[in-house]
Amino acid sequence: MADKANKFPENVRGRFYIDNQCIGCARCQYDAPEFFGARDDGLSYVKKQPTTEQEIQTCTEEMDYCPVNAIGNDGDQA
Repeated sequence: MADKANKFPENVRGRFYIDNQCIGCARCQYDAPEFFGARDDGLSYVKKQPTTEQEIQTCTEEMDYCPVNAIGNDGDQA
C-alpha cells in the first residue's frame, strides 16, 4: 500500500501519487501516459491529476494494476 509520507517530490499536488515502492515497471506510464511520467531514474510519478470521473477511473485502475502498490490515492484534491 502506497504511503504518502514516502511519495516522490516529482508528483504533482493532488489526490494520486507514487511513492518509493515503485520498481520502474512503467505499466502506468504505458497505459496512461497523460497522467504518469518517468523520472530520470525510470521510476514513475504522477505528472497530471485527473479531473473528470473517467480520468479518475483510469488512475484508479492503474493503482489497482500496480504490481507493488506504489500508486496511492489520499483523496486530497488540492
